[in-house]
Amino acid sequence: MKRIKSALISVSDKSNLKPLLETLKKNKIKIISSGGTFKTIKKLKFQCLEVSNFTGFDEILDGRVKTLHPKIHAGILNKRKNKAHLKEMKTRNFENIDLVIVNFYQFEKIFKKTKNHNKIIENIDIGGPTMVRAAAKNYNDVTVITSSEQYPELISELNINKGCTSLKFRKKMSSLAFAETSFYDSVISEYFNKILKNQLPKRLVIHGNLIEKLRYGENPHQEGALYSQNVDLNINQVHGKSLSYNNYNDIFSALEISRSFPKNKGTVIVKHTNPCGASVLNNSIDSYRSALACDPVSAFGGIVACNFKVSKSLAIELNKIFFEVIIANGFEKNALRILKAKKNLRLIDASKFSFNKTIKFNSINESFLVQSEDDEVFSKNNFRVVSKKKPNKLQFENLMFALNISRFVKSNAIVLVSNKSTIGIGSGQPSRLDSAQIAIDKMNKFINVEKEIVAASDAFFPFVDGIEKLVQSGVTAVIQPAGSIRDKEIIKFANATSTILVFSKTRHFKH
Repeated sequence: MKRIKSALISVSDKSNLKPLLETLKKNKIKIISSGGTFKTIKKLKFQCLEVSNFTGFDEILDGRVKTLHPKIHAGILNKRKNKAHLKEMKTRNFENIDLVIVNFYQFEKIFKKTKNHNKIIENIDIGGPTMVRAAAKNYNDVTVITSSEQYPELISELNINKGCTSLKFRKKMSSLAFAETSFYDSVISEYFNKILKNQLPKRLVIHGNLIEKLRYGENPHQEGALYSQNVDLNINQVHGKSLSYNNYNDIFSALEISRSFPKNKGTVIVKHTNPCGASVLNNSIDSYRSALACDPVSAFGGIVACNFKVSKSLAIELNKIFFEVIIANGFEKNALRILKAKKNLRLIDASKFSFNKTIKFNSINESFLVQSEDDEVFSKNNFRVVSKKKPNKLQFENLMFALNISRFVKSNAIVLVSNKSTIGIGSGQPSRLDSAQIAIDKMNKFINVEKEIVAASDAFFPFVDGIEKLVQSGVTAVIQPAGSIRDKEIIKFANATSTILVFSKTRHFKH
């Protein structure tokens, strides 16, 4: 056990200080502090020594230098059982600091609130992380606290041990402290990478806040958790049982697809991260019904994402099918009443959710692949009509919708579309020909097609047989990336069959 005789407190988050200060007072622990924390402690009517009086050195450089002083750091870092350290501390008339309670300037909140670079830079904490690292290094003798959430545990430790802390407790707090300094520096690093537009730096630092420990991962024998670079996900679960790893995986996929649709328009149904139906029809009920019609069998037990507010009439329709999760930009009051009748149905309000440009990870062992998002916004400049027959406005819109959906389908991907709705999706096959056949089979099984059919492929057709199969099934227009050595053969076939053929400048694999 280590007796706590003195504590240095310097906190940006000044919440819940009073119970802590009462415990320190009860245990006759001397308090040293500075700046706003000193003023807060005095306002709460507790005794406190200002840092400048402790060190005999005034704050300088507009407060940039106040705790960066040998008396502070020697007080934290000296080894209490080291005779040379003890002698030097005595010679210099330095005192031990046994408890360091520090949380940092809120850099993350500041850079998200303002674009003023100078203001952001001034909120990079120097003294705080330096003291925390020093205390964490010297955990054998010093206790370090880095969050107001840790105060109850510290209070309990001091009360149980009569003003002392155990080695086990100090070691635990040290581990949390190094995690905190590392996290803090990673946020700063991320900020500089963003302003320098350096997505792939030489040293990549990843940070995340634990949002939720999950019951298990993809399977019951795997551990699972959800982390976020933000303090929350900006999605709100308003009903239903807790979400699983697989639920979250599907939710993220559904949100990614949904947010690619026009504002307040579009429905997608996701199963095992793949879309099994999507529609951007204007009417919300028509949009949902069309998405469902694409593959109602796969939709069972899936996740629905509506890029609009769910009405009472839509809720009645949604309630007819078993879904794990329904995501929407809010729910009308009567809609909630209807959907909440199913006790386990998870309802997610994603009205505040937005996508930020970021990088994606795929990890194995101690290595991970990194890439930017496939978030290209389609425009006519990205495409080239290579067939003699040209698409009209509706045909082109359907082709764009088909290609957009294809980039969210596991490769090899074939997407069939009619009337701004998917009517057949073939995904994840080693052969593009097999994916085409699956899409066609699903269309023939579930859809009575009354309007023109278009198709999208996430990559080029390596042979004519793929596009030939689509045309034989009734497809009149195809969009695909260019780049095959047989592009000329594909164009020749399209012209021979009066098929509209559009080449995309970009490929959209999703392995």
